[in-house]
Amino acid sequence: MSVSKVTDISGLRLAHQLDVPAKGGSISFAESLQKEYEKGSVQFSKHAMQRMQTRGVEMTPGLLSSLNQAVDKARTKGSKDVAVISDKSVFIVNVPNNTVITTMNGLEMKESIFTNIDSAVLI
Repeated sequence: MSVSKVTDISGLRLAHQLDVPAKGGSISFAESLQKEYEKGSVQFSKHAMQRMQTRGVEMTPGLLSSLNQAVDKARTKGSKDVAVISDKSVFIVNVPNNTVITTMNGLEMKESIFTNIDSAVLI
């Protein structure tokens, strides 16, 4: 399966249009997310970005940090494909490529079977 990677996430609009500048005139959420991405953060495939938008999965700087830490832990254990599970969503990540390949919200998690993963990390 070929995965096209998104290299510019500054146009990402999530469930609550989080790219609106924060209070106090600081940088926008999208700018913050872009900076984390440039620091070696996980990448999001085009498919994952679409799923986040259509399924209302919110990405916050804290969640992105937790996701990165979980992927790093999975990498140290030799994982190849990991399900990173939070209380509100799950991210399926290809560890060698450091790429989120899909995501789903809490309701979809309850009705799903995860296949083709070799590990799971709870965050």
